[in-house]
Amino acid sequence: MPDLSSNILSALRSVLPQRDFLALHEPEFSGNERAYVTECLDTGWVSSVGKFVDRFENDLAQYTGALRAIAIVNGTAALHVCLLLAGVERDDEVLIPALTFIATANAVTYCGAIPHLCESEEATLGIDAAKLESYLQEIAEVRLNSGVLCCINKQTNRRIRALVPMHTFGLPSDLDALERVCERFGLILIEDAAESLGSFYRGAHTGTRGLLCALSFNGNKILTTGGGGAILTNDEELGKRAKHLTTTAKVPHRWEFRHDETAFNYRMPNINAALGCAQLEQLPQFLKFKRALATAYINAFANVSGVQFVREAEGSRSNYWLNAILLNKENAAQRDTILAATNDAGIMTRPAWTLMSELPMYQNCPRMNLDCAQSLEQRLINIPSSAWLGEHLKSTPEIGRTFEGAQ
Repeated sequence: MPDLSSNILSALRSVLPQRDFLALHEPEFSGNERAYVTECLDTGWVSSVGKFVDRFENDLAQYTGALRAIAIVNGTAALHVCLLLAGVERDDEVLIPALTFIATANAVTYCGAIPHLCESEEATLGIDAAKLESYLQEIAEVRLNSGVLCCINKQTNRRIRALVPMHTFGLPSDLDALERVCERFGLILIEDAAESLGSFYRGAHTGTRGLLCALSFNGNKILTTGGGGAILTNDEELGKRAKHLTTTAKVPHRWEFRHDETAFNYRMPNINAALGCAQLEQLPQFLKFKRALATAYINAFANVSGVQFVREAEGSRSNYWLNAILLNKENAAQRDTILAATNDAGIMTRPAWTLMSELPMYQNCPRMNLDCAQSLEQRLINIPSSAWLGEHLKSTPEIGRTFEGAQ
């Protein structure tokens, strides 16, 4: 079996600058971040009230095309509230990918519900809609309850309430097909778009097809507020409810503290929103650089046998938040050798997440056959993806032409 490590290292070095260490994904603060944060400090508006929270929400809604955006403390909290607003209740089942970050499953559990683990497809790294439909035909029954379709798991007698696709590494899932599954089985579509700000599916921003959507602005995301997240929705009433539930359900009053239900202190501080406003101003530039970097990687790995660069599917436009390579199946056993070689060389790489089905708290959850997800977990490797790396390409004439073609 050939050793891919040296060929992969050569491909990476042909694209990346010479540095002692290259991180997987670094934030970039080259705009108005300092000015906006200083304004918060100078005025004293650093906590949950201030003009930057309102501005960030409005700017996010305008950029994504969503009717409402609600800025909150992190992406996990955003998904938790999305599920609650969708009516997910204790002992409901929620369909999620087995190949996802832990937050997707945790948010379901916060509701007292049960993650139901779904198979992935290689084309998008997201949930395989065709296999999911066949699976639900076998294990689920659709009943009409007060004029509303209700999906029941015949094996557990629990309601399957919602489907939560996650746009892996910024690659849009096949939303058309997943939406048809939801319509057929009476499921609510909620998008986990934590990784896909700036990604589009058939011309629409990810997160705007589902009833609700969760975004993340963690320090390693394409846009960061330090810690932070947001809820997107095109339903005005759900938007109002999301704002109310995430701000302790406080009833407006000039001086009294009145709260009308048990809710959450999930508010995003003004100082974090200030960072977000400055970052959002630069998002088009970040996306341009990241697509340039992805194009350079595509060229670099085109002639490396045994591995392929993971590309966006037809009809989608990825933000290429985290670039990834996928080893051929016969080379899966070399993954850890490649991870060791690249990290030893100062080029940070990492595997995909451990499948939810392999974690002790979720290993007994209901699940589909996960052969593809298991294979992907064993073969995926993330490679350096910081936006500034795409900007660096301009300094290399040959790669510079690739950069111009990616705009």
